[in-house]
Parts: sequence; C-alpha cells; structure tokens
Amino acid sequence: MSDNQVSIAVENIDISIPNRTLIKSLTLSIKYKEFIAILGQNGCGKSLTLHTLAGVRLPASGEVKLMNENITNKAKRDIAKNLALLTQDTEDIFPSTVFDSVLIGRHPHISTFNNESAEDILIARDALNQVGLLDLESRDITTLSGGERRRLSIAQVLTQQPKIFLLDEPTNHLDPQYQLEVLKLFKAKVNLGCSVITTMHDVNLAARYATQCLLIFGDGNWIFGNTSKILNEENLTKLYGIKIEKIETKKQIFFSAI
Repeated sequence: MSDNQVSIAVENIDISIPNRTLIKSLTLSIKYKEFIAILGQNGCGKSLTLHTLAGVRLPASGEVKLMNENITNKAKRDIAKNLALLTQDTEDIFPSTVFDSVLIGRHPHISTFNNESAEDILIARDALNQVGLLDLESRDITTLSGGERRRLSIAQVLTQQPKIFLLDEPTNHLDPQYQLEVLKLFKAKVNLGCSVITTMHDVNLAARYATQCLLIFGDGNWIFGNTSKILNEENLTKLYGIKIEKIETKKQIFFSAI
C-alpha cells in the first residue's frame, strides 16, 4: 500500500444536529500509514465525525469518499471488508462467549451460506492474544470487567482485518497499562500500512501517537494538520476553554491545564 494513497477523502462536509452546525465545510484527505487523533470538548461532534466517515450517518452536505468512491455507493459488505468502526460503548443483547463475540469480526469475509474456516478461527484467536484475552475465550461476556469488555471490542475490529480503523475513545475503561498497549498496537497497524482515525480525550496521548490531529471547536470551526504544528498552547487553550501550558522535557512534550 502506497504511503501517498488516500484511504478516505472528505469534501466540504457539514456535520449538524438540530439548530446547530458543529462542523462546517470539513475538507481533508487521510492517507494510509497515518494516525489521526480527533480532539475537542464533549458534544463538539467527535463521534458524529467518525460515524459520518464510516457511512452510518449522512453529512448535512458534502461527500465522503472511501477509496475514491462515494461511500454511499458502496455495498455494506465491501465497506466492512475495508473499514471497521469501534463505537464508544457496546450493548450485549444476547449471551455469548468471548470467542464467539470476537469471531463476529470475520462475518464480512464469510459468504452467507458458509461457516468460519480454520483461518478465520486462527485470526480471531490471534486478535484475542493481541489484547491479552486469549485465556478468557470460553468466558461468558457478561462476566467480563469493563476494561476486559473494551479489549474484546478492540479484538473484534482487529479480527475484521480492515485497512481503515475508526476508533471512538478506544482507551475507555482501560487501565494506564492497557491504554498504552492498545495505542501501540494501532500504531503498529499504521506502520504496516493502515489508516487509524480515533477520537481521544488525552492530549498527551494524542501528542505521543498521532501523526496528524483534527481539532473540532463545536461552532463549525476546525483545524487539521501535523500534530507537532497544531498541538500548541494557543490552539488547545481555545479548544478546551481553559489555559493550557506546554511542558518540555528532554524526551517528550506535555500539555497541562493551569
């Protein structure tokens, strides 16, 4: 996969809720081997942006292209083979084991009348292993902790094996150890040629892992660009409505509210 090849193109889209435009004329191109962090206050439209990029919500205007084609023209199965959406929370309606749940991620790759292959099973188990849940594959999902259930959801999108990952707060419910491990895991996917677009609350994790950032202000305005350029005291103070200070060490840059 070429580093310069565009995975998702966004052309002049508006994202709105009743009586309010959250994002106006958003235009950007996301390439493979890029890690995009979306930052902003609660209610600014971060999740709605991901849902719009995934094609599950139509923009108020404009166009989203998945691999050079309007996403609304593509079959759902074709979208799911190339793009995975991790939502903020998962509601478990039916009882299931950890393994059966993660295997759902293979469904886009399995024809209607076929069962999972030996390869599908290996892929699912590898995904569980990557998030540290392989030993729990026979457990009922209702017995999992919040963090374990979140890692199961992450394993499910890994099992899907897309080229584009849309992640809504992937570190929700995770201990600091697993927050770092999950972000390292997706950074490795980027290095292998995938696109990762994720909403985040932690500016310092975004500064550490993201190649580009999209800042959403909730009033129609937005900024997109290289992380090192747009994550600065002025932009972040405006974004969060509190004074943000940059702290530099020999190894890393941190941002802190003051």
